[in-house]
Amino acid sequence: MPAWDVGELPEAPRLTLRSWTQLIGPGLVMGGASIGGGEWISGPLTTAKYGGAILWLSTISILVQVLYNIEISRYTLYCGEPIFTGKFRLRPGPLFWLVVYLALDFGSVFPYIASAAATPLAAMLVGQIAQPDKYYPLLGTSISGYALLQTLKYIVFVGMMLPLVFGGKVYNSLKALISFKIVVVLGFLLFVAAVHSSWETWIEILTGFLKIGSVPVVSDHAQGTPVLDNVFAALWQGRGLPAIDMSMVAVLGALAAISGSGGLTNTAISAYTRDQGWGMGKHVGAVPSMVGGEQLKLSHTGMVFELTQASIAKFRAWRRFVLRDQLAVWMPACFVGVALPCMLSVQFLSRNTDAKEWEAAALTAGGLRDAVGPPWGEWYWHMVLFCGFLVLAPNIATTADGVLRRWVDVCWTALPSLRKWDPHRIRGLYFAALCGYAGFGLVSLTLWNPVQLLNWAGAIYNAAMGFSCLHVLAVNLVLLPRELRPGWFERIGLVAGGGFFMLLFVVSALKLLGGL
Repeated sequence: MPAWDVGELPEAPRLTLRSWTQLIGPGLVMGGASIGGGEWISGPLTTAKYGGAILWLSTISILVQVLYNIEISRYTLYCGEPIFTGKFRLRPGPLFWLVVYLALDFGSVFPYIASAAATPLAAMLVGQIAQPDKYYPLLGTSISGYALLQTLKYIVFVGMMLPLVFGGKVYNSLKALISFKIVVVLGFLLFVAAVHSSWETWIEILTGFLKIGSVPVVSDHAQGTPVLDNVFAALWQGRGLPAIDMSMVAVLGALAAISGSGGLTNTAISAYTRDQGWGMGKHVGAVPSMVGGEQLKLSHTGMVFELTQASIAKFRAWRRFVLRDQLAVWMPACFVGVALPCMLSVQFLSRNTDAKEWEAAALTAGGLRDAVGPPWGEWYWHMVLFCGFLVLAPNIATTADGVLRRWVDVCWTALPSLRKWDPHRIRGLYFAALCGYAGFGLVSLTLWNPVQLLNWAGAIYNAAMGFSCLHVLAVNLVLLPRELRPGWFERIGLVAGGGFFMLLFVVSALKLLGGL
């Protein structure tokens, strides 16, 4: 890996009431992206069956990810490189980490979100949840549910690649897309929550985030309401470890894995920090889009600054911007993104509802329609489905961009042949990788079951996040000067968070492999 250049750390902008909203950056993009598959699929799927008490898994997941996001941005503020490039700078070297992260990143290339986004879109077109074995009148002809869903998967997947091609700077295109998503989805769901949900539902959801240790247990009353118990309360009372019901462990693991961003998708935060021009990212550049980005370029190597009392003060000011972006934008967006879809399922579906595959959100839409009644019920039904589509579809773009950024950035710095390219040509490499990603996604949508993709993606996400917590800590302790390294709170938090996600991975993987 080539040595860093040396430059001067720019001053952080002053934070005033007038400039505050203008300085919102990576947290907005990733916060909007966090309202996605896990929240709209796994969340309602689990709360429809178990209620809000199981949401403590999301709480731990999100808090660990906040710390993780701050620490990966610490590295980018120092040298302008995304964290993924920093990982490849550590021993034993890029080739070793290439093999490791190809395996850990495999969950991100599964296009399970496209499969999920097709379900609400198909329901809006045919007026009901499309069943694969039934036929529906559409555009003057009759089409099977399977053909309709499969066609929509392809259209949605390819359509969401377009924002990555146009707009000048890829980051700006994503920011505009996610901003629209946040305004429409959160605006509508907050309205529904205020007008049509009960205080009891909100209390169940909000307290569920705090009921750490609550788990479904095996019950003799299989047809009744599922029984929950708290692991810590049972041990404290001397009852021993509860008999945990393992039938939903893969879905619960997926909920924790995809709450927030999950897996290696969080690493995009550091790339967006660079593209926003924060810290030393101002000197490095940004990834341009294929169309409209001719004037933008990306340096092959990062740039660091000399340590002085003044530069250390500047660095700490930039880090406060990252803290604000995460604590005021990304973290609240994650909790709201989990709470609102789960609120709908708790309010409008009966407990112990077993939703098939991707139908949890669609069933919730039907429950809201029935609760509101005519004449507005049908409008609410379509809006919930449209929000479901809007929640899921843009995440195809952000997930794809995250995967491409990780590998394009590493290759751009690590491969000697690419370092000879003009910095403007990064957009050609990015576009070629985008075409390859799209091709693999179309094949995956044809060959594999989307539910299997979600469960395996969730398991791999947990493994990737757990390992990455420890690796990020190593990067910041080895490559950063002593004065800029994380403190003991951050170190302990990353180690504990890594252990949490690795435990979830082991349990989920054993269940998927038939060991539980």
